[in-house]
Amino acid sequence: MIKVKDVSKHFGKVKAVDTINFEVQEQENFILLGTSGCGKTTTLKMINRLIEPTSGSIFINGKNITDEQPEILRRSIGYVLQNNGLFPHYTVAENIAIVPQLLKWDKKKITNRTAELMEKLHLGSDYLHAYPNELSGGQQQRIGLARALVSDPPVLLMDEPFGSLDNVTRAAIHKEFKALDELKRKTIIMVTHDVQEAFELGDRICLMDQGKIIQSSTPADLLFKPANKFVKDFLKDQRLQLEFKAIRLLDIWDLLPNHHQEAHTSSLSTDSDLWTALEHFKFIDSETVNISKDKSEIKIVGFEQLMSAFNQYKNRQGHE
Repeated sequence: MIKVKDVSKHFGKVKAVDTINFEVQEQENFILLGTSGCGKTTTLKMINRLIEPTSGSIFINGKNITDEQPEILRRSIGYVLQNNGLFPHYTVAENIAIVPQLLKWDKKKITNRTAELMEKLHLGSDYLHAYPNELSGGQQQRIGLARALVSDPPVLLMDEPFGSLDNVTRAAIHKEFKALDELKRKTIIMVTHDVQEAFELGDRICLMDQGKIIQSSTPADLLFKPANKFVKDFLKDQRLQLEFKAIRLLDIWDLLPNHHQEAHTSSLSTDSDLWTALEHFKFIDSETVNISKDKSEIKIVGFEQLMSAFNQYKNRQGHE
């Protein structure tokens, strides 16, 4: 869906981005991760031509982005900013309607689509006539997301979208983000410096430093097959929690016992990560949890069995 080929950006003598290459598959959530000044936001802005590359090429759906006027290109790409970028003197409804009006949608279509998104993002219709300063940080971020999604663009770019939120609000929005069907159909590139966020939301993570890509791979490969010492050191302070988020229940399925007990109504799919499964025990009045694979196979396991499978999995990785 997106291909970045030999792309560089120089500001005077500073190489903000230095000959990078990566591809993002359709409907993949690709995370650009790194410390401040590593080039991740510059990379993101080159994809919708807010910044023009010094050299190299960027393709979206096989088409070179320079073949299109920047304004037209941007209308087909959703863009979410850290501080939400809402216009303070526009109401919520007017903010969401900006791109549809540029696309010359009729009023009824805009109203219906706006109502649909407000419902999906758990915001009542009362908010449509409110101004951004009347909303909480979490509500503003949801409106910023609605504005980016309203025209149903195939590509969504997100620059530190949850960076200004407190931890509780951020955790709630992460959960909504993963559950929202609108986002599952998108090809997403997200910038963050938050390692936990990258591991929680990303299908693949591209770790950058000083304008270069150090390693681009799945969260599990970053942990268990680091390219070099930089990658290892970058993750080491939060390693255990990251392992819980990187390992899916499908990864440890064969290591889980197959007890034949009565199944509970509460269950998790093998797409869930280990962190979610362990957290589950906080909220259920039971010592075991159902894990279902392809809706046909079920295993019923306890906390200790999950931890045992996790340790066996880690030992295997160490010997590969």
